[in-house]
Amino acid sequence: MAVTALKALSDNYIWLYQIGQDMVVVDPGEAQPVLDYLNNHDVNLATILLTHDHADHTAGVREIVAKYPATTVYGPKECSGDADTIVYEGETIDLLGQSCEIIFVPGHTNGHIAYLVDGNLFCGDALFMAGCGRVFTRDYQAQFETVNKLGQLADDVKVYAAHEYSETNLRFAKEVDPSNTAVEEALKNVRQQRKNDEPTLPSTIAEEKQINPFIRANDFDEFVQLRNKRDGFN
Repeated sequence: MAVTALKALSDNYIWLYQIGQDMVVVDPGEAQPVLDYLNNHDVNLATILLTHDHADHTAGVREIVAKYPATTVYGPKECSGDADTIVYEGETIDLLGQSCEIIFVPGHTNGHIAYLVDGNLFCGDALFMAGCGRVFTRDYQAQFETVNKLGQLADDVKVYAAHEYSETNLRFAKEVDPSNTAVEEALKNVRQQRKNDEPTLPSTIAEEKQINPFIRANDFDEFVQLRNKRDGFN
């Protein structure tokens, strides 16, 4: 099993999950990076996974499927315009011969889902390194429950978020938790990775429990205060 990051748009990652010659694409916000990869590698595109219905996660689907019409596209109900197979909380799907669990993670959008396969969490914008997605639904309770739900996964689960927000998130985490040495160390490592033009992801659930202020929030009120403060942080 291999996971590869494709850069897209200004700060998105399209994740490629590959076993042997078969490949899954997660949240293709652009078609061209995926098409270029397929043209340059001897792989078979089997499946596209969509986490939620925002254009920076779905805009490449139709062009990819037009060139590879046998591709199965999974997604939540809100992605029914692009997904041919709708999946729901608690279901499992076969993903390249492995069991993939569907996890309902609303808050950023009403229907957001994540995919957990072989210890790899493809979570779109539900969880970032040291952060979580903006609550466009205004349903802060849902996002609070989502973050806590993901924080209860096994410590060694790898977190493949969809955006390169790690450095900004860690600067915010340092501001709100200045004595947290784990945040300081993570920020140092992330800055070096960005200097080398390397992805800072994946993180792990264990790491997020040390550095993510939203997982570490003591209660709902603190979570909302942090989320509002983060929205105004540059």
